[in-house]
Amino acid sequence: MTIDDTRSGLVLPDYARDEASHPPLDSPEYRSSALRHPKQPLQYLPHHLTEITGPLLGQDRCGDTDHDLTVQHDDEPQGERIIVSGKVLDSNGKPVPNTLVEVWQANAAGRYLHQGDRHPAPLDPNFSGTGRCMTDSEGNYRFITIKPGAYPWKNHDNAWRPAHIHFSLFGQAFTQRLITQMYFPGDPLFYQDPIFNSVRDEKARERMICSFDLDSTVPEWALSYKWDIVLRGPQATVFEDEEEDDD
Repeated sequence: MTIDDTRSGLVLPDYARDEASHPPLDSPEYRSSALRHPKQPLQYLPHHLTEITGPLLGQDRCGDTDHDLTVQHDDEPQGERIIVSGKVLDSNGKPVPNTLVEVWQANAAGRYLHQGDRHPAPLDPNFSGTGRCMTDSEGNYRFITIKPGAYPWKNHDNAWRPAHIHFSLFGQAFTQRLITQMYFPGDPLFYQDPIFNSVRDEKARERMICSFDLDSTVPEWALSYKWDIVLRGPQATVFEDEEEDDD
């Protein structure tokens, strides 16, 4: 069943009945998908007890500062400090407590801290761009970070990716892992980004965009954005190839 509400958030519909909301595995506009997509039809497999019950990813996976990407080094990183928070909800709209949420992103100049990124923008020695936290008993998560910059990626002529943050969520079991991307409102690069536009349904694309939230902004310190994430059931888990994580 598809969940559709007015809150900002990613809602994953029933792809078998709503193909417009499901990015095709082979998206010609996204050139690298030609080499990565499955060549045979996907097959749904039933979940057994071992898939549903383990492994568990608990609180011991997170350090005291893992959720705050601005205090993980000797000095503060460059850029605009922001807060990103929201709820993780299951396919029935109920909070998903005690689940691991991980993020990774480019720095304020639009560069990732890995050897594959050759964008001629400065690296920030005080920003690694990765974080993690556990949702609380009500499914809430919260990160403090720096607003990422756009970056060129050579997918097409004069191609730039909109500012975005990658999210990895494990739901209630390891086999429910979801990898997705959160975008920021009003970005002028949406129209030319084939990853964002691989979601054909306009309303579904809009749910990938967070919303500015003045109520959770910390005065004179950081602006805040809200983004709720709704997971589907265990037979509808969405996976993304790890090779695509840096795009």
